[in-house]
Amino acid sequence: MWFFSKPFPRQNTDEMNKYLDELARIGKTDDFLSERPGSPFDRECRHIRSREIGQRIFDFGGADSMEWVVKKISKRCGKDLAAHLEACWRGIGNF
Repeated sequence: MWFFSKPFPRQNTDEMNKYLDELARIGKTDDFLSERPGSPFDRECRHIRSREIGQRIFDFGGADSMEWVVKKISKRCGKDLAAHLEACWRGIGNF
């Protein structure tokens, strides 16, 4: 049997689970992108808190962790919202 490790440090598992829950909630209530800037979206119409979370995820796991989260969001919220999250996170690190 093969065991695959998650693309982030084990000590960040609880934090990552909280971020996944928060991102799923944001996606379902606000979406990650908007047609117009203004709270809770930045000038580029990207959800501000989602970008903060994305930066934190990148800091402890890099682009691999961000891709892992996008896949999890796709399973929880659907492919369209996952694509919006990916677009929201463009420009964070090397993502």
